[in-house]
Amino acid sequence: MTRPKTQSDEQVLENAVRLMHEHGPEALTFERLAKACGLSGATLVQRFGNKTRLKQRTLLHAWDGLDDRTRTLADSVPKTPAGAIELLVALSQGYGGIEAYAEGLLVLREDLRDPVLRTRGAAWKTALCKALAACFAATPTPPRDIGLLMASHWQGSLLWWSFDPAVEVATYIEDSLSRFVATITTAAAREP
Repeated sequence: MTRPKTQSDEQVLENAVRLMHEHGPEALTFERLAKACGLSGATLVQRFGNKTRLKQRTLLHAWDGLDDRTRTLADSVPKTPAGAIELLVALSQGYGGIEAYAEGLLVLREDLRDPVLRTRGAAWKTALCKALAACFAATPTPPRDIGLLMASHWQGSLLWWSFDPAVEVATYIEDSLSRFVATITTAAAREP
């Protein structure tokens, strides 16, 4: 008879995500995870197999969380350009300060190295762009590819903020996206 799990895989993976974000991807070892979650290293090896599989499962779990958060935010914001800005500002608040953002870039590197994780990233991009585009559906002349354009501007703004994080990330992103939306909607209205 097998022993009942004292912690679900999801609980263990939450600890693994935290380790990666706080100390970088290389910090995710069975030994460190065992200390973080209180299970033995042998138990973790039995559940996850090897370090490569543990890292992939951890990052897939993180993508699940981002998918859920994006969906929840997309459902809660007004379907207006201001709602699209609100959605991206809310997603930006998950980055925290500059140190957390920098560690997040190291985690992103791991996503880019793994084809399975790249596929998850591409699926998230598609869902996010669709949610952003829905916020422009009622505008008289929705700009073509507005979801992708806005998501791209958001990611670029995050990167530029990181070089000079003098203001809170949410403030920087909201200002940048507001100027972007004003510019692009004005240009779209002028098109014949």
